Amino acid sequence: MINTGCTTAELGDFEESVQETLSALQQQNIAKRFWARDASLWKNDAATQEKIKNRLGWLVLEDMPKQIEELQTFATSIVEAGFKDVFLLGMGGSSLCPEVLKQTFSSAPGYPRLTVLDTTDPKTIKDAEDACELKTTLFILASKSGSTIEMLSLYRYFSDRLQAIGRPDIGSQFIAITDSGSPLEKIAVEKKFRRFFTTPSDVGGRYSALTYFGLLPAALLGIDLRALRKSAQNMMRACSADQPLEQNPAILLGVILGKLCEAGRNKLTFMTSASLSHFGIWAEQLIAESTGKEGKGIVPIDNECLGDPVVYGEDRLFVYLRSQSDDCHQLDQVFSAFQKAGHPVVQIDLKNRSDLAGEFFRWEMATAITGVILNINPFDEPNVSESKENTMAVLTQFEKTGQLALPPAQSYEGEISISGDIGAGTQSSLSQTLDIFLKHAHENSYVALMAYFAPSKKYAVCLQTLRTKIRDKYRVATTLGYGPRFLHSTGQLHKGGKRNGLFIQLTMDEKVDFPIPEASYSFGILKRAQALGDFHSL
Repeated sequence: MINTGCTTAELGDFEESVQETLSALQQQNIAKRFWARDASLWKNDAATQEKIKNRLGWLVLEDMPKQIEELQTFATSIVEAGFKDVFLLGMGGSSLCPEVLKQTFSSAPGYPRLTVLDTTDPKTIKDAEDACELKTTLFILASKSGSTIEMLSLYRYFSDRLQAIGRPDIGSQFIAITDSGSPLEKIAVEKKFRRFFTTPSDVGGRYSALTYFGLLPAALLGIDLRALRKSAQNMMRACSADQPLEQNPAILLGVILGKLCEAGRNKLTFMTSASLSHFGIWAEQLIAESTGKEGKGIVPIDNECLGDPVVYGEDRLFVYLRSQSDDCHQLDQVFSAFQKAGHPVVQIDLKNRSDLAGEFFRWEMATAITGVILNINPFDEPNVSESKENTMAVLTQFEKTGQLALPPAQSYEGEISISGDIGAGTQSSLSQTLDIFLKHAHENSYVALMAYFAPSKKYAVCLQTLRTKIRDKYRVATTLGYGPRFLHSTGQLHKGGKRNGLFIQLTMDEKVDFPIPEASYSFGILKRAQALGDFHSL
């Protein structure tokens, strides 16, 4: 057993390898080199090293006290201005930390309600609009590049809606978070936004939780930013170059993740106590997009219904995030059963939900260390552009023909059609077709369900039931992502990681749809084009 106080690990036969690696890294002065931003830890070629050096700004938090005072003053001004709702329009690293904060803390009394719109689904957009008063809604445009198609489409739509209801000063209802010199910064200046916040260019999106991308939404929710800062600083001190590696929470975790991934335990399965239950949607993006490349990668498994130890294969590593303020009795028993069954397990204890900021930093650093172990660059996303380029090609064709080139259906059952190179006959039923497809799975496979429709409780129950049935029958891990959100999260892993995924894309005809201003297509067409673009990539 490895025990560092707040972290315990029972790794069985893998513990020796982890300890040997920690000893070797100690000899290589990895902690000092890491904090010195030594890019040769990851890659040897000079060009890649220069790119890596420009992605390590998240290691510095000196500006955080000044930002906290600034953000709290700004949040107070928003409350005093009478805003009741805040819509955050962004994708990936710009939206997932705010979503976790919203779900974990909710809005403090007197502060506006936060809605994260990281979608092109027209029903989701319309439902959000119908649930608020536009005249008392503040819009945050969040994008490092400032050119994300989802964010820009949503901006055009809501700007048009504000104009339609006669709002006199539309720019005063928008703020932006973006890099200096981005197209979004230009829009913010030209359209006289209420405010725009410039983010460090040397911090990648998925490592930006402790920058304005995470801190501004936190301030608008009324979260105690000083408590978050204290949590982050405590974790940074614990992970400093002065700490022995086996006592360094991030390096220890990163080595465990990397060595077990090399040994085939690459399905990182999250268990979380109640108040931390949404942490996985942020960690999923960080881990999948950082490690899923060069034919390697860790597959994060979030929100999978827990089963008996016997239903899990020998590709799992379980990590249990446990808050001492939660009732954890039942989860403790499940975790103990996994441990007794011989699965490698890690338990991380938090005092309360304010420790979340420290976990953001721990997992960012741990993921970077995993990159060292796997000999990959954890700060790029080389395959994400494939689906984007395919989407633009689909939209270009649509603009020419007025039609989407859908893949031919292989079989039908009622109103359901099935497409893809599955190997089933045209007369096969839906269940037969799925069975033929899923029999391609082997013990190290995973099945990704990719749903391009508005999330709902009804659909969530159906999809979770399907995940459980697939896991228990075929003994494989399952993931669930809603499009287009997952394209900015696990999409890199799907295309750049190990070729052990089976991908099931779920789409449906739109019952609600409306045009995107300044575009020749609707939100529904854009969403279907994104699905088709990713379908072609996979």
